[in-house]
Amino acid sequence: MTLSKRKLQEKDYSIALEIWARSVKATHDFLKEKDRLELKTEIPNYFKLVEAYLWSNDQEVIGFSGTNEQNLEMLFIDPKYFKRGYGTEIVRHLIQENKIQYIDVNKDNAQALKFYLKNGFTIHSESQKDGQGRDYPVLHLKL
Repeated sequence: MTLSKRKLQEKDYSIALEIWARSVKATHDFLKEKDRLELKTEIPNYFKLVEAYLWSNDQEVIGFSGTNEQNLEMLFIDPKYFKRGYGTEIVRHLIQENKIQYIDVNKDNAQALKFYLKNGFTIHSESQKDGQGRDYPVLHLKL
């Protein structure tokens, strides 16, 4: 599996947002529609606050990641590439580059929690609200 990455630039935001929307629709069934729509407008602001990359296979962009101070702030894969090892490959790259030690996962996102536990993370604490103060419990994981 050959993956390449390139820095996410403002001209790429629409691609990343489309991937975000498809990925969230496939995995975040616990999100209220109102919150999902609000988040979609907030996400571009976060792109500027993280070290963000678009990840591609030989054909096309498969997802994006964003890190900040060893936190994996975002990892979204286009659902058509789910369960093919791309997420694991991206996480391994980021660990090897010493970019990540921590990740926050929505407690209700069982798929993501299972993925990160499989990739060597463990739960170390829990918050009752997400980073934006919404009522979505978050699990704090570390390597």
